[in-house]
Amino acid sequence: MSKNSLSLQTDEFLPLRDEVFNTLRERILKGVYKPGERLMEIHLADQLGVSRTPIREAIRMLELEGLVKMVPRKGAQVAKISKEDLQDVLEVRKALDTLSVKLACERITEDEIKLLNNAEREFEKALASKDVREIAEADVAFHDVIHAATKNGRLKSMISNLAERIYRYRFEYIKQQSDGGQALMLEHREIMRCIEGRDVESAVKATEIHIDNQEISISEQLDIL
Repeated sequence: MSKNSLSLQTDEFLPLRDEVFNTLRERILKGVYKPGERLMEIHLADQLGVSRTPIREAIRMLELEGLVKMVPRKGAQVAKISKEDLQDVLEVRKALDTLSVKLACERITEDEIKLLNNAEREFEKALASKDVREIAEADVAFHDVIHAATKNGRLKSMISNLAERIYRYRFEYIKQQSDGGQALMLEHREIMRCIEGRDVESAVKATEIHIDNQEISISEQLDIL
């Protein structure tokens, strides 16, 4: 599909603004719109067959996610991925996720362990689909079970506030997996095994490795670009 034949992802239950947001978001994540590329309201409105108002609202939402940057006298541009932002975001994620697995080891219930196993099976099914968005969503679902198992509302709120910034890097990382995501699958299994065994030290170490690998892989890609 060319940019001039951009089609709207329609959902009768979503406001038009959200439909536009989902459409633009996916095209940024998939690299159809490149980092630094301008997003012209009038052109996008023409392509999607909508007014400029939902386009403007969607762009504001994308800015909050860190996917779009407003540049003086130039307007909206697809935000570039920088090593500094990558390091900042993943540094915070590591702190929150290691605390999450620590608390999950102490507080997870048998029912939640079953949910975690099911989430990992769904992740492995998603890998077989080779659909990056499906894999990313399944990855989120796996980690969400761990976050819920902490029984800490403040922690879950902090993770939720960072979730969209994390998602872009998660998406980029999954796109780069030359092994079809097998390493990710093994990392998930190790984290899950440690939580099931209530092994706090090993769970924290496995989580740190999981996030460090993501940072290393994306940083190496940024060096190439």
